[in-house]
Amino acid sequence: MQGKGRIFLIIWASLMTLIVVALVGFEAMRMFGKNNLTNKSATSTPMLAQTEDYQPEEGAVWQSDWVRYNGGVYDYNEDITTFLIMGIDKDDEVVTKVNEGSGGGQADALFLLVLNPRDQSIKVIGINRNSMTDIDIYDDYGRYQNTIVAQIALQHGYGDGMEKSCEYTVKAVSNMFYQLPIHGYAAINMSAIPTINDQVGGVEVEVLDDLTKWDKSLVKGDTVHLEGETAFYYVKARDVNIYGSNDDRLERQRQYLNGFIQAAREKSRDNPNAAVDLFTAISNQMVTNITPDEISYLAPYITSYSFDASDVRMIKGNNQDGGKYEEFIVDEDDLYNTIIEVFYEKIDNLD
Repeated sequence: MQGKGRIFLIIWASLMTLIVVALVGFEAMRMFGKNNLTNKSATSTPMLAQTEDYQPEEGAVWQSDWVRYNGGVYDYNEDITTFLIMGIDKDDEVVTKVNEGSGGGQADALFLLVLNPRDQSIKVIGINRNSMTDIDIYDDYGRYQNTIVAQIALQHGYGDGMEKSCEYTVKAVSNMFYQLPIHGYAAINMSAIPTINDQVGGVEVEVLDDLTKWDKSLVKGDTVHLEGETAFYYVKARDVNIYGSNDDRLERQRQYLNGFIQAAREKSRDNPNAAVDLFTAISNQMVTNITPDEISYLAPYITSYSFDASDVRMIKGNNQDGGKYEEFIVDEDDLYNTIIEVFYEKIDNLD
């Protein structure tokens, strides 16, 4: 009996050791993922100009990342993690490297995904693909030529269609948002939309535009559970001959993204591996610098953080005729206010 008791204790101790090692390893992986994300951003805080003159009260120590805005003082939330999600105008089933120049594909959809652990919230900021901003031009050999003001969607094209294209676009978006830190990116070919959609069980929408030219089921005003190619047309289709058609498509993308996040959260509650399954399913159609240890760090928060339709906001502005192509002139006041509201916290006490 004593021998059997010793064997049981050895087995039990070994089992407990394995469990502890597994838990510690998982936590170590998550911490490693957190550190990786923090170190990936090229900037540490936005470079917002002070909107008002301000002299701190006696005894108050002014911090370099504080901003005076609308009578208050705001501090950048360094715990926030921000990702740039790009929908690339390519139908290829496999992402392939191209010669640098302008063949990397345009970013027809641009969204910032913002995770805030302090209030446990998810925010999404939509960027109009025609937003006029500084973009860098490169030649066919990848050599920098100059910087011009053009539609931000074009920046992805001036690269190799892979990491360089993504890095160029991250830089352009960060600069547009006053040097906003961006901790990761995912550029996904539009051809992946049916797979992405079906991985979460489809998305239900009330059809905002008449899209029967592309899919007979997409009748304006009808409620449709999007599946397969129908989801692709709902997110991608627009009539380029109609002025302002990108605005209508962007509103559909905003609506779809809200429904998709809700569906993905439900799927993840039922299947803890849903995020990994999704990444695996579209890996050939995606370029990302988000690693498995970073997904391990993020996954629990994506399913538990608060999120609803009001958490998806679009940067405002106005369309103008640029001659050959439409131009979207960003409302700088709305952009600045969005950055303050999403990425900063008001300091109530300066004493």
